[in-house]
Amino acid sequence: MFLEGFTPYRKEDAEKYNRLRWWAGLTFGDILDKAADIYPDKEALVDDRSRLTYSQVREKANRLAISLVELGVKEKDRVLVQLPNWNEFVYSYFALQKIGAIPVLLIARYRQYEINHLCHLTDAAAWIVPDTYGKVDYLPIIDGVLKDNPQTKHVIVVRGKHQKGLSNLEKLIDDAELSQENLSKLAEIRPDPMQVAHMGPTGGTTGLPKVVPRTHNDYLCRAEYVARGWELNSNDTLLAVAPVGHDLTSSIGVIPTIFTFGKVVMLDSTEPGDICRAIERERITALAWTPALAYRLVNFEGLKDYDMSSLQKMYCGGGASPMGLIRGICEKLGCIYINAYGGTEGMNVQTRLNDDIEMVYRTVGKPTCPYDTYKVVGEKGKELPPNTSGELVVKGPGVFTGYYNAPEENEKAFDKDGFFRTGDLAMFDDSGNIILTGRLREVIKRGGESISAVEIENLIVTHPEVDAVAVIGMPDPELGERPCAYIQSKPGAKLSFDDIISFLKSKNASVLQLPERVEFIDSLPLTKARKLDKRALEEDIKRKIGTS
Repeated sequence: MFLEGFTPYRKEDAEKYNRLRWWAGLTFGDILDKAADIYPDKEALVDDRSRLTYSQVREKANRLAISLVELGVKEKDRVLVQLPNWNEFVYSYFALQKIGAIPVLLIARYRQYEINHLCHLTDAAAWIVPDTYGKVDYLPIIDGVLKDNPQTKHVIVVRGKHQKGLSNLEKLIDDAELSQENLSKLAEIRPDPMQVAHMGPTGGTTGLPKVVPRTHNDYLCRAEYVARGWELNSNDTLLAVAPVGHDLTSSIGVIPTIFTFGKVVMLDSTEPGDICRAIERERITALAWTPALAYRLVNFEGLKDYDMSSLQKMYCGGGASPMGLIRGICEKLGCIYINAYGGTEGMNVQTRLNDDIEMVYRTVGKPTCPYDTYKVVGEKGKELPPNTSGELVVKGPGVFTGYYNAPEENEKAFDKDGFFRTGDLAMFDDSGNIILTGRLREVIKRGGESISAVEIENLIVTHPEVDAVAVIGMPDPELGERPCAYIQSKPGAKLSFDDIISFLKSKNASVLQLPERVEFIDSLPLTKARKLDKRALEEDIKRKIGTS
């Protein structure tokens, strides 16, 4: 019996994916057990407090799983997991997987408004959360959420003192009896790989997040081919910098690294100095994060003071990768830059380690899973030829089948053949690489003309004194919208509106690609998932022109 609110795979698709072994029939618990069986004494997890081998991670996950069952957490129960980049996130996640409960990943910075929404939407039975984190005391937030969500019976606090009415993660682990009888019970309740194993909020910038349910089969299918795509192996040490509750960090970094028996270093800081120290100390070989964080590192004045020679590859997704950034990473760090595109829904495209720098800049590469089908379609759903822009749609063994408890949204999000409409505009080049050309919701409608915000951004960012840029639609009573560019200049640069327009004209930009307003800004705003927050810019321009 599938979880209510989850859209199962079509019968013919599931039979095909299983028959051809595109789905391996593994669970998350299986991959942790496999790693601990093969490499029991290999260091697996490092954070600010502990260093754990694979056998130690499995022991903590098993102990916690036993205690969760005794606490009353059951198969298919949704459990909010809201932890920063701590080792506790990893073994809590795997403990839930062992008993068939479903982690719902929340970014540590979410507050009561978002937590209430996700708690209610998923009907969460439990919540794993810090007692305090940074300057935030979660106890008042917990009280507020529980008042609105009486179905949430269990709150498990991490790295905190015992609180009345709340459970303590460390105590649950310490109190568990790791007997053969209890381990046998865990083996007996191993979940079906076809069941939902994971729920990830979309983390978008428009409205409250939707929730993406993923099964063991489809999530681990994606994780395997992601790992192959950027050639992770047991000798790699990955640094997790962006929030682990965000899909990019977990599904591109942490899970594929464990899948390939590598080591994960959890860093609870995005400060460039802390990142450099971690790379030097732990001999980091791989990074998976956003271009915004890559900018911070490559522009860090103290970069030359650290030994970065171990770093081999950097996976960047969740935003545009300008040539200046790509060259800077390659030249200053001597590592390979991987330009990538993907989403919580399962699509994943990336350049490969042997692609030249022009390819990395011009495209986001090819799909990582050869069994997922990507198409570019026109307005009527007809597949378009190469070098023709249209909407990117995708379907396959690594892609989800529908948002949780959102039938109306799913009607719009999928076509009649089950292809997911990504909402992204793209085209294939003659070699099968994907070039992103825009976003349907980021198309600026100016007097009946459709203007791609991404195209303007790609032009402006080539200016030698521009660090980053975001183009949005500025409300206009006559034309509907006009393009407005927010520009983050390089240190010391003194750019003006006229400078930008003259530069674009020198690049033979069309009149439609000339922004009609430019706002110079110290730094572009980021969402809690460390992605560019265009919604914040849209609200800012509305205030400035008096339409908010």
